[in-house]
Amino acid sequence: MTITVIIPVYNAEAFIEKAVNSAIQFPEVKEILLIDDGSKDNSFQICLKAAQEHDIVKVLQHADQKNHGVSASRNLGMDLATSEFVTFLDADDYYLPNRFDAERKYFQNPDIEGVYGAISTEFVTEKGKEIYLEKFLNDNLTTVYQEAEGLEVFKGLSEINKEHGTFFSMIALTIRKTALQRTGLRLNEKLKIGEDKDFIVKLSYLAYLKSGFISEPVAVRTGHENNTITKIRNYSSEYFYHQSLVFKSLYRWAKNQRKMPAKALEIFRYKYLSSKIARMKGIEKYFNYIIYTIFNPKLLKTRYRYYALKNNR
Repeated sequence: MTITVIIPVYNAEAFIEKAVNSAIQFPEVKEILLIDDGSKDNSFQICLKAAQEHDIVKVLQHADQKNHGVSASRNLGMDLATSEFVTFLDADDYYLPNRFDAERKYFQNPDIEGVYGAISTEFVTEKGKEIYLEKFLNDNLTTVYQEAEGLEVFKGLSEINKEHGTFFSMIALTIRKTALQRTGLRLNEKLKIGEDKDFIVKLSYLAYLKSGFISEPVAVRTGHENNTITKIRNYSSEYFYHQSLVFKSLYRWAKNQRKMPAKALEIFRYKYLSSKIARMKGIEKYFNYIIYTIFNPKLLKTRYRYYALKNNR
């Protein structure tokens, strides 16, 4: 088993070395792609230094050397990865020693195309912890709650099976390069928030995934005040805006998939519509809710009505 680790880098000078060292420890890791995304600090120089010290480390930039976002950087890495398997790591996060234990076992089965696990959070600043806990309410594992494989993973992530859990982190995902080539799936570069959820939901339908370690972490996310995910307040107009974009992407994609479960299509459609309404305010919100329900009567269901009419902050 050979692995390429894709690490997008943007203004992460304080963390890069730890991230690289956490990946180098594994004999299966044959390639680490550090993709500098137009950093303004010393990140690029630190990446070059890592490449000088380790033969498996390669430093890449976008053609114009400008900032294109994490999705474009990960996509570039997926296009250029040369190993049998592809994994992801953010420059301010790191792998734990058990990161690929499940993969060594499950990838002996050639039918399994991807394995995913759980991650934990480590806070490096008190401000980062305060912001994180305000958004997520707790610092438990980021994981799903049921073991699953194949289409059952999709049913969980798409919320058909609500008991499963709807998200796992991309830094806990390992995918066969052949699955990426076969599906042609890449991250949606138009999404600035939620691009990882959009990607894993689609991947779980197009590829055969299996749960690995979901009750113990295989990687650690570093919590600080500059985390992109914590910059948007829960239930704000901006929050609902990004939610609407994610479910719009999923709905449009799902409509074009053969044998897509009707329930998934319904969920994506109504999550999109309810979040689109939710970002509105005052009379505009209630007027549009009434208009939308005429043509989309399931918006009257409690789960969608509550979401659509929730007051944004």
